[in-house]
Amino acid sequence: MGRRSETPRPDGTAGPRMLEGARVLVTRSPDRAGALVSALCAAGAEPLLLPLIDFERAPDQHSLDVAFDALGAGGYSWLVVSSVTTVRVLEEKAAERGAELSAWLPGSLQVAAIGPATRSILKALDIPVDLAPAGQQSGAGLLDIWPPGRCSVLLPQADIADPGLRRGLESRGARVQAVTAYRTVDYPADPGRSLAGAPAPQQPAAVLTPAAAKAAVDAGTVHAVVAASPSAARRVHAGLSPLGDCRFVAIGRSTAAQALALGLPVAAIAEEPTASGLVAAVIEALDPGHPHSTPTTSEL
Repeated sequence: MGRRSETPRPDGTAGPRMLEGARVLVTRSPDRAGALVSALCAAGAEPLLLPLIDFERAPDQHSLDVAFDALGAGGYSWLVVSSVTTVRVLEEKAAERGAELSAWLPGSLQVAAIGPATRSILKALDIPVDLAPAGQQSGAGLLDIWPPGRCSVLLPQADIADPGLRRGLESRGARVQAVTAYRTVDYPADPGRSLAGAPAPQQPAAVLTPAAAKAAVDAGTVHAVVAASPSAARRVHAGLSPLGDCRFVAIGRSTAAQALALGLPVAAIAEEPTASGLVAAVIEALDPGHPHSTPTTSEL
C-alpha cells in the first residue's frame, strides 16, 4: 500500500485516503456492488469484483404466489424482509398483478426489515418499516426486539436461509409461513431465471474470473477479500484458499463464523452491512498500525 493522501469529503473538507494503493476483492456482481465500489475508490483503494453467487427465481412459484396473494388479502399481520433481493422478488410479484408493492400491502400489515439496505429500498418504495434491529443486523438482532405474542408472519427467504429466524419467531408465539422467495446459485444465474439487480456501478471496477482472482491472491497482489454471506465464505475457501497475506473481511458474524469453521482467519468483521461500515472493516484489517486479532468461534 502506498502513502496516505487526502481526498475531499462531501462537505468540502479533506479526509484521509486510508486505503491508498490497496487492492480489495469484492465477492459481489457489478449490479450489487455499486455503493461499496464507490466507497472503496473514495478511500483510495482499487476494487476488484469476483462475482461468486447470483440469484434466481424460486423453482416453486406456486407456493410463493399463494403466499403473496394471501399477503395482499390481509392473511398475515407481519411481513419480515431480510434482504434487498427479497424486496425485488416481492416487487416482481406485485408487477405480475399490475400493482405497485406499496399498494398491494394492506394498511394493517406491519413490516420488519433487517439491514440498512433493506430499509432504504422499502423507504424508497413508500413502505413504512415498523420494526428493525438497531444493533446486530441479522435474524438474531431482530429476534432480540421482536414483541412476544400471537401473530401471523410471512417470511420469504432464500432457499439456503438459516432456519433460526423462523424457529425464533415461532418460539415467541408467531405462526410463521416461511416460503422460498429465491434460489442462491453460482454466478452467473440462468438468464431466463435471474433476478434483476440494481444498475451497474458508475465507478467501474475490473471483474475477475475465479482463475484470475486465485492467481492474484497467490501472487500477493490482492490485499483483502470481502465476503458478504456464509455461502460466499464457503466459495472463497473453495476457490481462493490459502489466502496467504490477503486479509479476509466478513460482513456480519454469521459469515465470520463460517469462515473460521473452514479455517480462514478473519481479519475484521463489518458489524454494519453498509458501504462505510465495510470500508471501516477493510481499514481495520489492513492498517499496519492497528493491533489485529483474529476472533474465535466462541467470541462470535
